[in-house]
Amino acid sequence: MMALQGKVAVVTGAAQGLGKGFAEILLQNGAKVALLDINEKAGKELETQFNEAYGADRTHFYPVDVSSDQQFKDAFQKILSKFGQVDIFCNNAGIINEKQWEKTVSINLCGVVRGTYLALEHMKKENGGQGGVIVNVASLAGLGPLAQTPIYTATKFGVVGFTRALALASEVANYGVRINAMCPAFVRTPLIDSFNSEEQIGQFMGLADFTRSLMEKFPSLEVEEVSKGLLLLVKDDSLNGACLAMMRDGAGLVSFPKEIPKTPVAL
Repeated sequence: MMALQGKVAVVTGAAQGLGKGFAEILLQNGAKVALLDINEKAGKELETQFNEAYGADRTHFYPVDVSSDQQFKDAFQKILSKFGQVDIFCNNAGIINEKQWEKTVSINLCGVVRGTYLALEHMKKENGGQGGVIVNVASLAGLGPLAQTPIYTATKFGVVGFTRALALASEVANYGVRINAMCPAFVRTPLIDSFNSEEQIGQFMGLADFTRSLMEKFPSLEVEEVSKGLLLLVKDDSLNGACLAMMRDGAGLVSFPKEIPKTPVAL
């Protein structure tokens, strides 16, 4: 098991919701945490709050829009200058916006790619790195479609596929970096309000009742429950390319087919 004492973690989308919960559980287990978020006010307030609770200078906030390559790179260099290393990287920043779908792709998928590649460049052994672990936050919508949010669904399927492919690359090329994905069901965070917002759901607002029925079937998780899943994916050295599905009634590692199923069809 990976010990977190003295390790340095980076969490994107850290100012609220899941990101805040992830940062907190990492701090509670001895890590130092760099908080990245586009919301500067909330991020700075959280930095103050965490440093008071967990010890001075354990946390530092960096304002970053994950859809900006330059901002991400600049922040990463500042983190290395301050903390000297990065051992854990959690790509958590994400939005639901079916109307501005290119923005959703840029944040939810391209942002994960940017963060992962930055972390890998620093961590992988062939570059003289010390190894480490990357956790990418997908969703149950990355395993099965969510009708009201086809673009969000596409980005989360992308995160799962990207994570699994890169984890395999890491294993084959001996990067020394584990890369895992989290797929929680609905979580009680501000993001959940998006499903009732015409501004974010657009043409799919008519499917709101269908989403509500799904929410009854899959009751919302609390942030604290999902944070325990993150800790498992970070600490368990045996997990690489793992995809942790989390629902209110429990969590489990997803089994993917080893080969393409050949169901006969008439062509």
